[in-house]
Amino acid sequence: MDKYKIIIVEDDEITSLHLNIALQKQGYSVIALCHTADLAKYKIGTTNPDLVIIDISLQKSNDGIALAKYLHEECDIPFIFLTSYSDDEIISQAKLTEPSGYIVKPFDTNSLHATIQMALFKFEKDKDSSKNFKDTTIKKTDIEKLLLEKRTENEPIVKFAKEYHIDIAMHETFYQNKKIKLTKKENAFLRLLVAQLSHVVSFDQAVSYVWQGTHTKHNSIRTLVWRLRNKLESEVIKSDSGMGYYIEA
Repeated sequence: MDKYKIIIVEDDEITSLHLNIALQKQGYSVIALCHTADLAKYKIGTTNPDLVIIDISLQKSNDGIALAKYLHEECDIPFIFLTSYSDDEIISQAKLTEPSGYIVKPFDTNSLHATIQMALFKFEKDKDSSKNFKDTTIKKTDIEKLLLEKRTENEPIVKFAKEYHIDIAMHETFYQNKKIKLTKKENAFLRLLVAQLSHVVSFDQAVSYVWQGTHTKHNSIRTLVWRLRNKLESEVIKSDSGMGYYIEA
């Protein structure tokens, strides 16, 4: 079996060296050691790795998170964060990029191997599931019917997550009874998710409903979700990698 190809993006030379040695001992092929995000982008584009390991605090800035965002939105490649941070704000930013895992410094070689294997397994599984997933066109009338079924008694209110609700009559979303300003597409996508609580809304379903069948790339949906998550007060929208998004009931 061919070795998995991995790129390490780490600006600390000693950490990068230790990672390189540990990965090669475990049978992986380290195809590039990068100390900047720009170099990593070039290597990713020219070598097509199976996985990228990124230092979350690259260059003592948000370069690591920015690189992860690029991988998430532009590439079909799983990535893992390497971090010594416990700062909630930094972790919250990192989570929005939907990494396949985290490795905490100083890393343990067995945990390193397990994290990589789980990331690669889940990525392949999700990719296979995505290939077999059939597109379903969703009509506006179907969504409105589902929302009506979920409303609170006779009020036009549909509650979801914690302290959120949608006023289906006003087409507006609230958190702790305070209105959240959303664009037309953000509002449509959120209604779609709430109407199908706990069910994954696929990329194709989102295009069908939010963009009304107009041709658009899946990256447009990822960007929409990114913006929407930043407007919500808590982590409401969950990801099913390779499939789509959902909100837990």
